Amino acid sequence: MKWLAFSALLGSSQAALRFGCSTLTIQRLDPLVEPGALPSAHLHQIVGGNAFNASMSGDVGEQGTCTTCTFSEDFSNYWTAVMFFKHPNGTYKRVPIMQNTALPNGINGGMTVYYTQQDFNSNGNKKITSFKPGFRMVVGNPTINTLDKAKSNVGLRFVCLENKGTRFPELPDFPTKPCKGGIMTVHHFPACWDGKNLDSPDHQSHMYNTGKEAFQNAGPCPASHPVRMPQVAYETLWDTTAFNNMWPKDGSQPFTLSYGDAKGYGTHADYLFGWKGDSLQRAMDSSCMFQACENGRPLKSQAVAAMNKCGIPQIVREDIDSWMVKMPGGAM
Repeated sequence: MKWLAFSALLGSSQAALRFGCSTLTIQRLDPLVEPGALPSAHLHQIVGGNAFNASMSGDVGEQGTCTTCTFSEDFSNYWTAVMFFKHPNGTYKRVPIMQNTALPNGINGGMTVYYTQQDFNSNGNKKITSFKPGFRMVVGNPTINTLDKAKSNVGLRFVCLENKGTRFPELPDFPTKPCKGGIMTVHHFPACWDGKNLDSPDHQSHMYNTGKEAFQNAGPCPASHPVRMPQVAYETLWDTTAFNNMWPKDGSQPFTLSYGDAKGYGTHADYLFGWKGDSLQRAMDSSCMFQACENGRPLKSQAVAAMNKCGIPQIVREDIDSWMVKMPGGAM
């Protein structure tokens, strides 16, 4: 970390959060794109508050009783499609999820969540407005099916891991060779809000993306979307190493996302705001960075055991762990 650059901004800077969330559940639920559907079309990994269900409305921050995230005031939900390995014999196996580096040991799967405001090395000096109760958004589109379109989705990337600390190069599609340390998926959300709508019909138009690749300082917000909000990002580490010796002999890429995308062009993620009260705004008005925001400075935090203990019942009861002929939902 460039701590000198960070400390120089302490007088006027805003917070930057990085924290772990263990897995809340892995099942076919999607209250944002397919509200009420039991089951939704494809499998998701979900982290965050235990109010998660097929249909969600109102102030989620007041509905949950526990959360799988480090910050115990964060009942938001964060979710992505699940990764599968396709064996040369045509069967599928769900790829397990492993915890990220620089997080406390023992986190059960899950993902790393960021709320940044400038870049990975300093936490910015602009006024950042928290999301509001009822806010939700999607980034990416599962219907994207060309490499050029995937490249244009800045911040939606794959990383072939040498180890858990690997961050580059970022790829617009699946790696084409076995990865020694697994595969990381990265999802950066837009951070410019229209200031009016908590959602939009496509779950994207109320937001505008001025972000750049990786954790780089985003450009200014346009007049149509003038409100700067936190830059939300997810990192999910998939432990593909157990499948490296099963790589197809013809060299073809064997991984696929749960909606049937074997290229990764349509990688996408969902966000539903659920911070309790004004906790996120207090954090955004603070000058803390990463772990320094924990233990009441200014956010309440919890131990890994409490994170891992939180969960919800399997509402959609289906086998997601065995070798299977089709992925849940029938995608191939």
